[in-house]
Order: sequence, then structure tokens, then C-alpha cells
Amino acid sequence: MTLPQHLIVMAKAPQMGRVKTRLAKDIGTVAAWSFYRQTLRRVIRRVARDQRWQTWLCVSPDRSVGGDRIWPVPLARMAQGSGDLGDRMGRAMAAVPPGPVVLIGADIPEINGAHIAAAFAALGTNQTVFGPARDGGYWLVGQQRRPRFINLFAGVRWSTGHALADTLNNLPPASRTALLNELSDVDDGPTYRDYKTRALMGNSGNR
Repeated sequence: MTLPQHLIVMAKAPQMGRVKTRLAKDIGTVAAWSFYRQTLRRVIRRVARDQRWQTWLCVSPDRSVGGDRIWPVPLARMAQGSGDLGDRMGRAMAAVPPGPVVLIGADIPEINGAHIAAAFAALGTNQTVFGPARDGGYWLVGQQRRPRFINLFAGVRWSTGHALADTLNNLPPASRTALLNELSDVDDGPTYRDYKTRALMGNSGNR
């Protein structure tokens, strides 16, 4: 029997002043909020319409789990709960029904359905899969959860250039892992400008 595939999108409610705070220091609160809100909407709509997997929203703050007007697509939702990023991601990945699970953030503007499909394909022959970010972190993590769920996130130094390496060090010996293409998080002025340049070049190439 083929088990269903599960995609979890970690998302903050788009409240001005509470999202993309590092970016806001460089481009302003309103511009950072607008960028996050648009990225949240586009990413969720891109990935949630694909019927090859079930999409779940894992949301913060917890009270926003019932906010139907906040989220761009009506999806199954769960609260992120307390703890650091690893605590919250680990709980979410363990909570969904049996089957391969992939987790992403909602604030990486270049994520699309092809990336998610590639991650699930990689889990056909690997226990884990990662989408490396250019800053040493990662924009996607997934695991088969067979024969067991792996605790990937103990002791990870989040928001540093060590996050991916720390997570890989938590893998059991001889486990198989796959790496996808690099994408860039947009967390400050330079990465924002780099993204806008890439987006402009992409639009020019489609004319």
C-alpha cells in the first residue's frame, strides 16, 4: 500500500511588525510586511493546489489556527506551539498521519511545486532530504519516517551558518540523504535586493 505524502508549511500570521523584522530594519516595516504577505500567498497557492500531496499549515501564533480570513487557502491547520524552531518543526513532522513528510517555510519566494515533487521523489530512495539555503541553513527538510521517525533537530544552532551541518550530524550512521538545489532566504536588505534582481531578470526573459 502506498502511503499518502504530506507537505507542511510553517507560517506566521501576516501581522505588521511581527514578520520579517530583520528585513524591516533595512527596507521598512510596511515594505517587509507587504513582501511577506505576498510571498505567503503565492507560495501557499503554488504548492497547495497539487493533488499529489496533502498540504498542512502549521501556524503561529497559536490563536491564528482558527483565523479563516488570515490564510489565503482553506487548508488543514495546526498550531506550532512552544519551543525553538526545532521543537516546533519536529512536533509538526511527527503529528501528521503516516507517510513521507516534507516541511518548508512560507517565506522563501522561489519555492514552487516542482521543488516539492523533487523532494518527495528523493524520499523514494533516501531517508531524508534537504533544500540547502545559501546562508548555511535550509529551506526544506523531509523524511520517510520509515522504519522510524528521526529526531533531526537536537542541538541545531538556528539562524547561523551551521544549521544544515548541525542537522546532518543528527542523522543515524549510514542513513541516506539527498540535497536539492540551493535557494535563498530573504532576511535582509542585500538578500531582498538580490531576489528582486533575479525576479526582474526572470520576468524580462519571459517577454
